[in-house]
Amino acid sequence: MEPIEKTIVSLDWMTITLFTSLVVFALGKYLFHKKFLNFIILPFNDKYILLHNKKGQFSHWFHLLLTLFQLVNLSFFIFLILHTFDLVPQDNTMTNYLIILGFLALFELVKFLIQMFTGFVFNNLSLVSSFVFSKISYLNYSSIIICIANILLIYIANDSKTIIYTALTLIFLINGIGLTKLLKNHQKTLLPYFLYFILYLCALEIAPLVLIGSYLKG
Repeated sequence: MEPIEKTIVSLDWMTITLFTSLVVFALGKYLFHKKFLNFIILPFNDKYILLHNKKGQFSHWFHLLLTLFQLVNLSFFIFLILHTFDLVPQDNTMTNYLIILGFLALFELVKFLIQMFTGFVFNNLSLVSSFVFSKISYLNYSSIIICIANILLIYIANDSKTIIYTALTLIFLINGIGLTKLLKNHQKTLLPYFLYFILYLCALEIAPLVLIGSYLKG
């Protein structure tokens, strides 16, 4: 009988990363309890967007903490998807995760700056800010689903494609609800800028997804 080499992947860094993200989430809940109560019902009630969508909303600590929670968990989820479908090397897992985290953080930052610059150029910064804040808030909310999926994929059902597809469905559903409500609440305001809005969706929302999908398919 020949010995079979078995590679054991340490979960220490994954546990520490997930735990740190949960600490960040709990810190936001503890320090800004009233905001959190409005935030946690976001898909069912727009109170959080209506109350907190104002000047300085992007630099508020509650928003920053939840965005950090989203970045860590979304990067983790992307890493687990790539790992499940064997699209990344199975070794140097922490390095792969850090590369994804850095790329995602840079992508979201550049995208945010372009959106703000677009609003400034067309002299409608308040409308763009409102749109971006709403979109990021719904993405931050969906990171709760992403965190749960990460925990399931790491500790309970390793490489489960069912969990991945279910989580992706819920993520698109939550953000779809947010986009629908946004268009409904600002339909009169967006109408004069409808062409620019379509160009924005194609350039900054749809195009990155198409490029990423083409890369994964290839």
